[in-house]
Amino acid sequence: MSAWISPLIILVLLLLAGAWSTWLERRLLAVWQDRLGPNRVGPFGLAQVISDMIKIFTKDDWNPPFVDKPVFIIAPMIVMIMMLLGFAIIPFAPNIQIAKFDHGLLFFFAISSLAVYSVMLAGFSSNSKYALLGAMRAAAQMISYEVFMGLSVMGVVILAGSFSLNDIVLAQSEYWFILSQPLGFVLFLIAGVAESHRAPFDLPEAETEIVAGFHTEYSSMKFGMFFIAEYLGVILISMIITTLYFGGWQGPWLPPLLWFLLKTGFFVCFFILLRAAIPRPRYDQLMRLGWQVLLPLSLLNILATGAWQLYTRYP
Repeated sequence: MSAWISPLIILVLLLLAGAWSTWLERRLLAVWQDRLGPNRVGPFGLAQVISDMIKIFTKDDWNPPFVDKPVFIIAPMIVMIMMLLGFAIIPFAPNIQIAKFDHGLLFFFAISSLAVYSVMLAGFSSNSKYALLGAMRAAAQMISYEVFMGLSVMGVVILAGSFSLNDIVLAQSEYWFILSQPLGFVLFLIAGVAESHRAPFDLPEAETEIVAGFHTEYSSMKFGMFFIAEYLGVILISMIITTLYFGGWQGPWLPPLLWFLLKTGFFVCFFILLRAAIPRPRYDQLMRLGWQVLLPLSLLNILATGAWQLYTRYP
């Protein structure tokens, strides 16, 4: 029975963290834009999330008559399940992890790839021009950026000699990989922003162009699942960055779990800052950046890391 307790606790905490990330984003955006954020419902507006949840749960769950109903309903479930599965391989602390995989990094990429189907199915089943355009943008963007997202972490895999996230954390006991893999870190960070559909790479749901993109026709809890999955994606990418490049739970004085949460929280705040600071590019600029700039740089990073390993091992 105890084997089920830890995963359930982590699942509940993750769902709460995803929900309260909406409050955090509103507060931080308000600070950076010199305006008031949520401050009416509860202390510091903390209860605003609860009122938002009540609103989503009580809204009419309407399925437009022109949609492909079974696919329309399943699509948001897929992305929610994939995001939650991604946390299964995260080493929060030395003894806090749902599942230990020798190839945990490959599992993460598999999960992120499957999440593409949710967006595609949502757009195609909606039978709407705006949703279709959003789905096509999302599919092209996610497939393109997953290519160099995977290549960008190969430098870390070469240095650690393993695809296991636990081994990668332990391999950073002397120094964090951000020191030896700064280019790989920047490439992975850009790809993570694109994968999570966050601004400035939120072109699949660009409100000024295609209303809301792939979830234009969604309402109530089905829209809520897309919404929370986006914030869970931000938290998941932040945790992966912390694990791969910033030593995971490792750090002096403080408990390992606290170090991990502090590092993750820093990158979540950074994702929010990007939304406040950087304008959205054109879609052709986004695709050109991926294929003509970031992909060659990721291949160059692998080549340089491999050459350095050969030089240090066989001088």
